[in-house]
Amino acid sequence: MKSEWRYAYRMARTYKKVRYLPKGKLPQKQYTPVTAAQDAEQAFKFIEGRWKLLILFHLFGGKVLRFSELQKAIPAISQKMLIQQLRHMERDGMVRRIVHHQVPPKVEYGLTDWGQALCPALDALLRWAALREDITE
Repeated sequence: MKSEWRYAYRMARTYKKVRYLPKGKLPQKQYTPVTAAQDAEQAFKFIEGRWKLLILFHLFGGKVLRFSELQKAIPAISQKMLIQQLRHMERDGMVRRIVHHQVPPKVEYGLTDWGQALCPALDALLRWAALREDITE
């Protein structure tokens, strides 16, 4: 019986050690014009909509805001639309919802690390848009 266990133990072990690349050393994806356009289109789908960018800019910098604070910061948005946009952003992984179990209920929203990583890309987009203004003057 002991030999059976020894055999099972040997079989369960891997022959070679599995090695992982460090996070910063992931291989870069090689784009073709078609795959680049498809991936860019997919990225824009995450932020499409009238209110998502405005919500993002209010939450950049590590801010955590209550639902009512977001509603006051964006007075033109309806409560239903704000809830809808926040749910979409939470589902996509850009926003995290923090529920405090108390009376009255308290819900806060903040950006995930992935959502916060969008800030430099939007800054670059703003600089790109400003170039057009410089050219047209």
